[in-house]
Amino acid sequence: MPARFALFIFASIVAVASTGCEKPEPIPIVDITKDYDRPLPPGQFALRKLDPTEYPDFKDAWYKAKGVGLREAIAASINYMNKPSSRKYYPLGPITHEQVLASLNQFNQTLDQASTPEMLDQLIRDNFDVYMSIGCDDEGTVLFTGYYSPIFDGSKEPTEQFKYPLYKLPPDLQKDEEGNPVGGAYATREEIETSGMLAGNEIAWLGDRFQTYVFTVQGSGFIRLPDGTLYEIGYAGHNGRDYKSIGKMLVADGKIAKNRLSLDTMIRYFQENPDDLETYLYQNERYVFFNEAQGGPYGCLGERVTPYHSIATDKEIFPRAAIAFLDTRVPLVPGESMRPFRAFVLDQDRGAAIRAPGRTDIYMGVGDEAGKHAGFTYSEGKLYYLIAKSTTGGPSVPDMMAEQARPASPADTASTDTMKATYEESSSE
Repeated sequence: MPARFALFIFASIVAVASTGCEKPEPIPIVDITKDYDRPLPPGQFALRKLDPTEYPDFKDAWYKAKGVGLREAIAASINYMNKPSSRKYYPLGPITHEQVLASLNQFNQTLDQASTPEMLDQLIRDNFDVYMSIGCDDEGTVLFTGYYSPIFDGSKEPTEQFKYPLYKLPPDLQKDEEGNPVGGAYATREEIETSGMLAGNEIAWLGDRFQTYVFTVQGSGFIRLPDGTLYEIGYAGHNGRDYKSIGKMLVADGKIAKNRLSLDTMIRYFQENPDDLETYLYQNERYVFFNEAQGGPYGCLGERVTPYHSIATDKEIFPRAAIAFLDTRVPLVPGESMRPFRAFVLDQDRGAAIRAPGRTDIYMGVGDEAGKHAGFTYSEGKLYYLIAKSTTGGPSVPDMMAEQARPASPADTASTDTMKATYEESSSE
């Protein structure tokens, strides 16, 4: 889903979740000294094929798997993989385009056949190879955060109430097919917002300065117009500048305690300290541009993302559109307690701050409730990918290690963030 504001945002837990029997757990303590953003070492594959004795327990995900959300997400991935343009991103290490597409169809059949949690678990063990992300430490540790689609009050025209603009893609900014600038970086956030250089190129106006920032980091969302209708705007491109997390800066400067960082605390901080707003905003030079959209929100595959069933990963090292399984925790009561979250997801998005095997962002839905839960999600866990055994038989992972250093396609290399920047503002950049 375009550039998102990774504030810890993992949320919308109601949408895909609950069996109603999960017990609350205390807020997890994440080891902030770990380098979750450690890049993948050259020549190394981001996934390790597991021995069947190492497979996770898939039974807890059965209840969520029976909902329509997972089927919709699988259908979106299949639709993407059937497009000729999807082939240019494969092979990825030992994983081929044909394997991913066949695995999606095989998993649909598995869902049809599984009438109990135990049957689902056994069918996966019988029919799929399981690969685990090596994580930030080669032991599979992944930091999970979340993102969402905001809904803010605004207008298509400037008014006394709505005077802070969001911009369309500038006419003089040439971009590639994934929204990345061609020919070098464009103007910085500060230059765009203070020079008037894009006057006449506005797409909407909001009533709060920080909300415009959230939108440009989140990358897409909805504006509630004065007549009550929702106006959807989506990701159109970015200025090619590096993303820098305001949340991390606030913690580093002692403005907000690291264990209290969330979107709400950031909003309160800037309400109480308005003079600090520009100081911090302009340190993040990245800016996202928008276009009118319908039917979204969409991820970087150009497919609609599904709450709790779509994830964002580093698309240069993980197989896009593939079926995956995650095991982590998300908020039960935001800021107070957590619950286990084990679910099947589809790899359908990317984030500017999600650029390592130790990072994954979960899409959590639309609106304030999704944002509240997302704002308090920041947990370690494991990430697995499922590849149907009927499609395997080519080179093993070790055999492919040397080939993994292959150059990425121009579109991939240019688009380290195509549809998002992560709601990293409070923890997860």
